[in-house]
Amino acid sequence: MSQGYSAESSSGDGREILVQHLLVKEDNLKLLVDLQQRVSGGEDLSDLAAEYSICPSKQEGGMLGWVRKGQMVPEFEEAAFNASLNKVVRCKTKFGWHLLQVLSEREESVLQDIQPEELHVKMQDPSFLDEAQLIDVREPEEVAQASLLGFQVLPLRKFGSWGPEITTKFNPQKDTYVMCHHGVRSLQVAKWLQTQGFKRVFNVSGGIHDYAQRVDPTIPTY
Repeated sequence: MSQGYSAESSSGDGREILVQHLLVKEDNLKLLVDLQQRVSGGEDLSDLAAEYSICPSKQEGGMLGWVRKGQMVPEFEEAAFNASLNKVVRCKTKFGWHLLQVLSEREESVLQDIQPEELHVKMQDPSFLDEAQLIDVREPEEVAQASLLGFQVLPLRKFGSWGPEITTKFNPQKDTYVMCHHGVRSLQVAKWLQTQGFKRVFNVSGGIHDYAQRVDPTIPTY
């Protein structure tokens, strides 16, 4: 996120939008109007942002990335979340005048921890294993020592082989649970899955180690 745009509160309407913008000083409204006319005439907002914007995001052609409600100052947020896709709109904030363009929108994705006890309860329901996607990102030698039924093994070290095919191997619309030894590698993969469009991702808190200690002592710890 570019400097100065972050806000502390987090609430939303379930949407994330992909936004690019340019920013000029408050006394440069004439320049902004000229730039807006140039975009209407077919010029690219990102090219103009790289040349004229005073926001640090100019280095990325004005791209702010995917944002959700609660991350922007209120005036910018209101303009952005009410803008039609691809239409360039302007608004004024404490930073100055903005031209902004919403390039795309998607449902807000969810990433949260699931405690071993909660996962254990879910796994007692046979339909859970049909409806959810379970991924173990440990190495094969670790899985040989301790494993949970229903998890597909995608070793993090082999990311280069399975990463590019993740959306063909798994359904981004389904609930996806990721596990490793202590919950660190799985969190990395869970965050990455979000960037690939997975809507609901759950990181198994504490990994299989906590699962063995708190839920099923028959699973070996290592």
